[in-house]
Amino acid sequence: MIHRVHVLCGLLFTALISLPLPAAENPAAENPVDQRLNAENQGRKAPAAAPVLDDLPFLRRVMVDLIGRIPTQAEVLEFQQLPAETRRALVIDKLLADARFSDRWTVFFADMLRIRTGAEGGGAYLAFVHQSLEQQLPYDKMCRQLIAANGRANVVPEVGFVLGDDADPMALAGATAQTFLGIRIACAQCHDHPFDQWKRDQFYGLAAYFGQTRRVERRFKMTLYGVFTQDVEQTSVLWPPEGVAPADKRQAMKPAFPFTLDEADGPHVERLAVLRDEEAKSRTVAKSDEANLDDLLDAADATAKKATEGADEDGVLGEAKSDVRGIDILNQSGQSQRRALLADQIVSPRNRQFARALVNRVWAELVGQGFVNPIDDFSEHNAVSHPQTLDYLAEEFIANGYNVRQLVRMIATTDAYQRGRLADIDEKTRREAEDSFVSAPVRRMTSEVLYDSIVLAGHLFEVKHEAGKNMKTQWILQQLEKSKAGKLAPTALAAKDGKKPGEETAMAVDGVTSGAAKPKRYDLESALEVDFNAVLKAAKDDKDQEPDVEEMEMVSKEQLEAEEAMRTMRRKNATYIDQYTRQIVDDNPKFTSSLRMASPADPSHFLRVFGQPPRDALGQFRDSNATMRQALMMLNGRLTHEAARVGELEPVFALVSGKKSNLKQAIELVYMELFTRAPSAAEVEEGVAIINDNESKLEGLADLRWILFNSHEFRFIP
Repeated sequence: MIHRVHVLCGLLFTALISLPLPAAENPAAENPVDQRLNAENQGRKAPAAAPVLDDLPFLRRVMVDLIGRIPTQAEVLEFQQLPAETRRALVIDKLLADARFSDRWTVFFADMLRIRTGAEGGGAYLAFVHQSLEQQLPYDKMCRQLIAANGRANVVPEVGFVLGDDADPMALAGATAQTFLGIRIACAQCHDHPFDQWKRDQFYGLAAYFGQTRRVERRFKMTLYGVFTQDVEQTSVLWPPEGVAPADKRQAMKPAFPFTLDEADGPHVERLAVLRDEEAKSRTVAKSDEANLDDLLDAADATAKKATEGADEDGVLGEAKSDVRGIDILNQSGQSQRRALLADQIVSPRNRQFARALVNRVWAELVGQGFVNPIDDFSEHNAVSHPQTLDYLAEEFIANGYNVRQLVRMIATTDAYQRGRLADIDEKTRREAEDSFVSAPVRRMTSEVLYDSIVLAGHLFEVKHEAGKNMKTQWILQQLEKSKAGKLAPTALAAKDGKKPGEETAMAVDGVTSGAAKPKRYDLESALEVDFNAVLKAAKDDKDQEPDVEEMEMVSKEQLEAEEAMRTMRRKNATYIDQYTRQIVDDNPKFTSSLRMASPADPSHFLRVFGQPPRDALGQFRDSNATMRQALMMLNGRLTHEAARVGELEPVFALVSGKKSNLKQAIELVYMELFTRAPSAAEVEEGVAIINDNESKLEGLADLRWILFNSHEFRFIP
């Protein structure tokens, strides 16, 4: 490690930082987006544009942005074999069809929607968004379901949006406007907005759409049957606000949509109508995207009546059945009437702000900054930098059926997206160029992209060492109930409290006893992977298996508290001891994609350290600032260490070991895998020196890879 740090601080580290690359002329004719950008820039006195990126830096950028990782050597070779004049468009289309596109953009929407897998129904909510992207559900239809859905958490995944704010109408009003429209109206909850047009009564009118929605828990026989969203007749949103008028003077606030819609359909709305009419005609299986509420209610009533026929409807059991019947109806109807009306207005093609808000977010995600910044703060006092370009993209997004993939394609094929950076200019000019979208801003990989790129370049998606090459003995301290402790075994291992092994508070056993819990190792760089398909299948199975109404029995609050107190007392009366268990393991690491990890991760996890937001409040964005914790995690972390090691099963092993070793080819392969480019002659020479300056060539190559992983060129997008 000392040798690595010494080398890292030397000349090579400096030389690897964003080397200038030759530019290539864009073979494609200027597209409509660039035409509008250039026209608007004429009045901005924008600096001369940076040239578009060369092919390989473009490939690295577009793969990072569209599927969340750098390219492999095989993908580089495949790209280079495509016709020069069409290879960029072809690779964009290929990436849009890649399964990882849905994974990578699920992370984008998880940030935007503040999805927390640990929240009630959060895992199913995330899986629903992933499925929507995978099946190319139009964005407007996805959002309509999120806003209007009712039902049980996990069974109806869409209710995760409402449950994310505990069905609080005030919180939901602010979140809905800011998330789907890019408008910060939440400040008007307490007073008229001091810097914008929004008034307090407008905020309350928006909140009133959520005023009848409640978060409800259902328990039967000590079992939590589920957490639901449910609409009731009485609203919780009253006007005037509390404290402004006496309680007897406050009245139910009427829902009112405070945002302006277009008065007439434009050409883009007419194109949308034609598109959806054609889609409806071409369906081979008639399957409505939006269920008929009246039909579903009638069917649910018939089902509930049959299930409860002959029962005593006047007793306690009757009340329970009625309650459950109401839950069933809500699950099947899937809509709140007021929120459905709100959803209709938000996603209406006449509400171009709905499309503008997402276009601005996606543009910022791909290009580095939005037409409006912050990206969720459209305001009269926060001007759009290029309004004609934004409107064109928004109208095309609507006309194309709110197709997210098509929107990404429109942006990725522009010169604005493919430009490099201007070098050797002053800070003011650089900023003007970036604001005009004629020069790319410096962008660092997001935490998930960095993680997956390290795993990919380090060959860690599969095991890379032969079996038995990494045998390790691990001693793990666990706390177990005394009755479940294993048999004592002699050991020289001392407990942390100073007591000798064999004493009651510190035991040691060989292997894991049958009564012991599976030991867990705290890991800052690994996490559970969410199986989206399994989550949704479980939701469907749960929905299909309705509870047996005859056996349900509502439990009073007092009974619940008494039972919980008894369980707590039993836990307190148990005797616990510390016990060491020894495991001999083949520590042959294999990592999963961070794009499917439960999120947000633990605050100390790699993903959070590198900027993943906690998603517990509005207006949270990725933090791209460098920190000492990040540097230490890259220098000393297990992920980087394992990625740098050379495994017997990876291609580069044969180039540094055995009779066919070729250090030059090994270095060229490593540079292509990590940097998506060939090394210079000087870099090859320096790499050979590093490899030879070690006890073994394998350790030397590991040092070289460790240095490259810790360089700016690896972490930053071209």
